[in-house]
Amino acid sequence: MRRRTPPPPSPLPQHDGVDPVRVRLPADDDAATVRDHLVARLRAGADVIDGMLDEGRFVDADGRPVPRNMPYVPGMYVWFHREHPEEQPVPFRIDVVHQDEHVVVADKPHFLATTPRGSHVAQTALARLRTELGLPTLTAAHRLDRLTAGLVLFTVRPEERGAYQSLFQDRLVSKEYEAVASYDPALDLPRTVRSRIVKERGVLAAREVDGEPNAVSRVELLEHREGLARYHLIPRTGQTHQLRVHMSTLGVPILGDPLYPVVTAPVAADDFRRPLQLLARRLEFTDPITGRQHRYVSPRVLGAWSSYDAWAA
Repeated sequence: MRRRTPPPPSPLPQHDGVDPVRVRLPADDDAATVRDHLVARLRAGADVIDGMLDEGRFVDADGRPVPRNMPYVPGMYVWFHREHPEEQPVPFRIDVVHQDEHVVVADKPHFLATTPRGSHVAQTALARLRTELGLPTLTAAHRLDRLTAGLVLFTVRPEERGAYQSLFQDRLVSKEYEAVASYDPALDLPRTVRSRIVKERGVLAAREVDGEPNAVSRVELLEHREGLARYHLIPRTGQTHQLRVHMSTLGVPILGDPLYPVVTAPVAADDFRRPLQLLARRLEFTDPITGRQHRYVSPRVLGAWSSYDAWAA
């Protein structure tokens, strides 16, 4: 089997912890120039692409600006930086709970996306940590929902990234969560919830459908008071929004959830009230590089449990 040649390193530095975009010119395009291909591919409009070319914002593997008339060469790489969208700063810090030459374990706050995606680019845990720690090669080994707080594992060395990502793909990482929701004395706990969850592109909420279960969660009651309860959640699988869906199915949706059981109006970008009461509390795994056993616990306290009135105000 022929191994694919890895792409050359980027000639452009990161901006605010965000990598430049890499474009590889495919073999099946009959464009006459690189400019023609970029206009058709990026869909930003010919005037925008021409302006970026004239400003030298597209570069080749040697860092040289791509002129408008550069001939199209299949297999060639081009790099550029996208314009970052206007982002509302997330006014909460990221706590680093562990750092060594191989990994960084960070305690992410609510409202901060893990990695650049969509309208969240610089205001992400990855971009912030790259800048704050001076680690441009930092990469996330997995992701947490933007609204979920808690522990996230990042890798330092690109050549080791796959080993750590495989831990999550092979379910060799023990993850435990905590949530605050209403208390239902009729709900029989602990229990294991099994269902089939699908998440369609472009649809905000995931949903349960008939079929072979692909999502398994253990739900336990930790304590309750005054109509509220604190739950211990252990996902056995990793479907999108799995814990949020299963808690809603049980009739005790997690407090602050804008999607389950029903989708509500989108939360404004500058509205940091009532965060989703879901926390990635514990992360445990055997390091695939050093062989050491790692166990990390977030010290965060969910706001609705420590002071429900303040959270709901």
